[in-house]
Amino acid sequence: MPFNALFSWVIKKRIHQIDLFRKFPLEVQEELFRRMLKTAAHTSFGKAHDFNHIKIYSEFKQKVPLQTYEGLKKDVDQLIAGEKNLLWPGTTSWFAKSSGTTSHRSKFIPVTKDSLFECHYKGGKDLLALYYTNYPDRKLYNAKHLIIGGSAKINPIGVNSYLGDLSAIIVKNLPWWAEIRRTPSREIALMDDWEKKLDKMAKQTIKQDVCIIAGVPSWTLVLCNRILEITGKKNLKEVWPNLELFMHGGVSFLPYKKEFERLIPDSSMHYIETYNASEGFFGIQDDPNSDDLLLMLDYGIFYEFIPMSSFDGVKSKEVITLSEVELNTNYALVISTNGGLWRYILGDTISFTSLLPYKFKITGRTQSFINCFGEEVIVDNAEKAIYEACKKTNSILKEYTVAPKFMSDNAKGAHEWVIEFISEPKDLMEFNVILDTKLRDTNSDYDTKRTKDLALEMPIVHLVPNGTFDRWLQAKGKLGGQNKVPRLSNNRTILEEILSTILL
Repeated sequence: MPFNALFSWVIKKRIHQIDLFRKFPLEVQEELFRRMLKTAAHTSFGKAHDFNHIKIYSEFKQKVPLQTYEGLKKDVDQLIAGEKNLLWPGTTSWFAKSSGTTSHRSKFIPVTKDSLFECHYKGGKDLLALYYTNYPDRKLYNAKHLIIGGSAKINPIGVNSYLGDLSAIIVKNLPWWAEIRRTPSREIALMDDWEKKLDKMAKQTIKQDVCIIAGVPSWTLVLCNRILEITGKKNLKEVWPNLELFMHGGVSFLPYKKEFERLIPDSSMHYIETYNASEGFFGIQDDPNSDDLLLMLDYGIFYEFIPMSSFDGVKSKEVITLSEVELNTNYALVISTNGGLWRYILGDTISFTSLLPYKFKITGRTQSFINCFGEEVIVDNAEKAIYEACKKTNSILKEYTVAPKFMSDNAKGAHEWVIEFISEPKDLMEFNVILDTKLRDTNSDYDTKRTKDLALEMPIVHLVPNGTFDRWLQAKGKLGGQNKVPRLSNNRTILEEILSTILL
């Protein structure tokens, strides 16, 4: 197909620019930093923080405070009301609904025209460009691209202001070259009833030639199993013979990998991880032989980092730039973006695996960890442990969450796991031992606390019926493709809410 060849040629041109920031990352970030300050100098925020007179990073750090959504909320309210040139030049019409905070049930993240086209869409194009570079004989534009978004209702919330999941905003504004190959239809993609949408999505797409699937692993599995149920086929390759790529993100792929390999038994199937949040598109897995992510440095995002060893929210004193980061250190991510977020603490944590080019792994959340006993267990530790336990017991995970069991009287503490399986382990005790052993191998602080049951006893594992986590999400109004179950909590609130949904 000539158009496929043309598309491939155009999209590969982007590789030269990616190579530029691979080789000169600090120079690219410095240039972007100066350009962003100049662009936003005449906004209300830029004037209030003297952007016109900021020449170097240290001045920026001194004049612009760190902030979270709580500090941004009043500006968001003004943007929704139609205020112009507040955080970024022009009018902001779109707001991505994201998971809430302690004070707010949901966050409404500003999505400007620049952040939509120069960040989110640019990330999508780069993903395909990198894929074509790694597999030059591909013809992805000959078939359909199945995009599994979240609950995607678009709501008017102000004068010319609209709210939706990021996936809904992306679908609503897709450029023509992406729209002509996307499936399902826009009518189905923008349905807000997730359960009905899944069924309609399955029935429509089984009749099409799908070569790419993009979505969160957990909800993609739900759709895939529904498709096999409808068609009576044994695996997805029988439904879509040309399926070759799954682009995933949102949660770690590791616990779901085995089930995808069962559903798609084809050694030529490719899996690529992306790091795309409501606040911006941050990373792409550019090497098929490594699961770390390339930090994308020219998307209108200026990066800063807070070592988690000294993290104290907006009061954090130690904040560094890309030039100062070290390998294998856990950092909280701080971003300034062309969406109008300035020194915004994202809430995610990462650890660098390479410094030229800059590559990293997502390690968890600033508030998603367990450290009640000095064990400092992060999501990355838990993901590796549960993957190992599933692998060795031939079980398949669906969802899980973990919380502390606090010390009481003479009882020691423990970690309490609630796990929902697609295929349960035959021997739960064996599973538990492997889980505990891998955690000890991965985390020396956890190992110390477990030695001779000093502070922590063996983990407690609850197996819950199929649908338990879905019922909890539905009760929270968060049933949908982009909503995620919190993995680790430093208190028992989520764990006890989930256990309470089990029908006795």
